[in-house]
Amino acid sequence: MKFPRMIRVRQRFEGPRVDDVAATVTDQLRRLRLDEKVRPGDRVAIPVGSRGIANLVTIVRALVDHFKKLDAEPFLVPAMGSHGGATAEGQRAVLEHYGVTEETVGAPIRSTMETVVVAETPQGVPVHFDKYAYEADHVFVWGRVKPHTCFTGEIESGLHKMMLIGLGKHAGAEVYHRAILDFPFMEIIEAVGRVVLEKCHVVGGLAVVENAYDETALIEAVPPDRFLEREKQLLGLARQWMPRLPFPIVDLLIVDEIGKNISGTGMDTNVIGRKYNYHAATERDSASCKLIFVRGLTPESQGNAAGLGMADITNDRTVAQVDRRKTAINALTAKRTPAAALPISLPTDRECIEAMLLCIGWIEPQQARVIQIANTLRLAEVLVSEAYQSDLRQRPDLEVLDGPNEMQFDEEGNLQPVLAR
Repeated sequence: MKFPRMIRVRQRFEGPRVDDVAATVTDQLRRLRLDEKVRPGDRVAIPVGSRGIANLVTIVRALVDHFKKLDAEPFLVPAMGSHGGATAEGQRAVLEHYGVTEETVGAPIRSTMETVVVAETPQGVPVHFDKYAYEADHVFVWGRVKPHTCFTGEIESGLHKMMLIGLGKHAGAEVYHRAILDFPFMEIIEAVGRVVLEKCHVVGGLAVVENAYDETALIEAVPPDRFLEREKQLLGLARQWMPRLPFPIVDLLIVDEIGKNISGTGMDTNVIGRKYNYHAATERDSASCKLIFVRGLTPESQGNAAGLGMADITNDRTVAQVDRRKTAINALTAKRTPAAALPISLPTDRECIEAMLLCIGWIEPQQARVIQIANTLRLAEVLVSEAYQSDLRQRPDLEVLDGPNEMQFDEEGNLQPVLAR
């Protein structure tokens, strides 16, 4: 079979960027006047999630340093729901994979899956909170604000999600995902968030927004009484700045890697267009990919292949990387069982692509609209097939770097990645 020839393209996105991340964190924290609330010797819990946030270690270190200057005793707690196999050791290991260790950030890590039920919401939902964080004198919440991969609302992923799913640990994530099946998403977000802010000693927050180049675009300190209002506003900026595919209509999307450090669903459904239906685009999606081929898992995922079920095909080496237990726990906790399904797999990338090009409809394989991406976070440089060539000429935001060239395979029949790791 003759495959489409591919063109290397660079996308130009709107890209505000924070140049000095540590200094910006410090400047923002000063605005909260934490010295008026935090006393010498106070224990401060700083949650750290399981996403691949840009400048993660730098941000955490700056938070730790600020509280140390107040003569407080900061410590980290993994805040990642059921990730890491829903074990204390597994969640600590996730942080270590991101370079977050006691040595790199200068603070101890206290990892537990034990929670305290601090109250119930008006809906009767018990509010779970990390035991170590609850026992601290203060909790400082921080996280990345972005569109959620499954839910839609005025608030999606950000400070509230960290308070609910992250600090709620496996028990909280399990309860809240169940509740969301019967109550409106925003109703549960607001109800649980209100309880956490009232009962769990939250002293402040730091919201991070990233640009389409997977860089830190904005860092803003937020007082607890403005979490709800400000997070709604920042979500609008996050949507505006997020990356996207260069073309919304795709016959075959090839994804070099998926993973929990990339997105909660392995690959961001806001990018690939399967937010409302795991196996096809809907009229509410901004992209429509007829078929998706996933080529691998990120090492940081530690075998958690949540999201692989959205793909139509994968290769045998990806299936061999899957930790079925970790993946199942994550999918069951999120009440998204299709996310853990395994698609068809074939031995090599060449065989996978050939099979998919015979499944796209009445289109000759060489004329197929194919896009290859590194992952859904890194979309500045992508490969697009020759079928898009006429459209490229009309897009000043797209720069042709090379091609068209034949698809590049190694001796084993596996495709070369878009970007070197």
